[in-house]
Amino acid sequence: MTRQIPKEEGLDHSLAFMREGYLYVPNRRKSFQSNLFETRLLGERVVCLGGAEAAAVFYDADKFVRQDAAPKRLLKTLFGEDGVQTLDGTAHTHRKKMFMALMFPANIERLTKLVRRGWERTLDAAESETVLYDVAQEVLMRAVCEWAGVPLRENEVKRRTDEMRLLFESGTALGLKHLRGRTARSSAESWIREMVEEVRTNRLLPNKQTALYEFTWHRDEAGELLPADVVAVEVINILRPTVAVSIYVLFTVLALHQFPESRAKLAHGEIEPTWFVQEVRRFYPFFPVTAARVRRNFEWNDYAFEQGTLVLLDLYGTNHDFALWSEPDQFNPERFKSWTESPFAFIPQGGGDVDFGHRCAGEHVTIEILRETIDVFLNHYRYAVPSQDLSYSFVDLPSLPKSGLILNHIERNEQK
Repeated sequence: MTRQIPKEEGLDHSLAFMREGYLYVPNRRKSFQSNLFETRLLGERVVCLGGAEAAAVFYDADKFVRQDAAPKRLLKTLFGEDGVQTLDGTAHTHRKKMFMALMFPANIERLTKLVRRGWERTLDAAESETVLYDVAQEVLMRAVCEWAGVPLRENEVKRRTDEMRLLFESGTALGLKHLRGRTARSSAESWIREMVEEVRTNRLLPNKQTALYEFTWHRDEAGELLPADVVAVEVINILRPTVAVSIYVLFTVLALHQFPESRAKLAHGEIEPTWFVQEVRRFYPFFPVTAARVRRNFEWNDYAFEQGTLVLLDLYGTNHDFALWSEPDQFNPERFKSWTESPFAFIPQGGGDVDFGHRCAGEHVTIEILRETIDVFLNHYRYAVPSQDLSYSFVDLPSLPKSGLILNHIERNEQK
């Protein structure tokens, strides 16, 4: 017998979602004592899911599609239109392979070396006070542009970095900030589109095994080159997420400060850097939810899902699920010592298969950049963290320490 999905009463709960942010879905999963419930957001019926079992269903391509799942405001800012995140089936698999062709170990190592070089250049020149969030974005933007084959002139570093930042900061914003995000999207796409046209007319010759080269000459399932507009969106889908790793950089250095016992264990080799990185990604907020639509009618656990229904998967809540994690609200990198690498219980950047599914193609890049960050700030530089507001809100998207994490007295650790 089909069961009734628990339903939140009321005409619309968009304001509640904005007020509660990352905790909107976890709060209701707790109050309903259920890993799924129904609500209304922006006037539409929405089913919210959480937990590993729900994530496994959500990433089943036979049951869900991404087409028309993301709100237009996100396509106009965060994702861009006609990008890989909006595709399904063979079109998605074919396009995803284009990204994964760049994610081989030697190429990822090349990017992390560029990041290391950027940190050294920036920290060696640091002034009396440095706002880590700001400098991390420029470090990552310079590195990823060189890695992706995208020319970046010195006099446009700040402008293009700010555009990437606005793409991931403005998606859920209202008013002027959202409009600035749309303007940034238009400007960034025009910038890259001109490069694509230059590559196709041999006026710009990027190295092979770079995103600009590979994406410009990539052919779709019909053997046709992608439109220059789409190539621009996909190149930005390399640049923008890499700059967004600045959020994780911020929380990684914050964790080194806030959890001195774990920092000491790292320094003495008692904790693997990868465990620390994974716990940062699990513990701190990144994205609250991800969206899909039901492909066709189906039943799961005796609940009926109707074709076309918008479904949100609880990313933050799943990473803090008491059914999946021991003391999930405690920062404990050692939990990853015996982690089984489930693709559905740990989903900070999406779940499922990274090679073929909708899990973030750059997840391994994120991990390696953060490992490099730990080495830099743990072993090669000394710094102080002055008194400041390090609190972060679960309402703001993205969530960030209020101060941006100010560091001072930065100097090389000559003993290393």
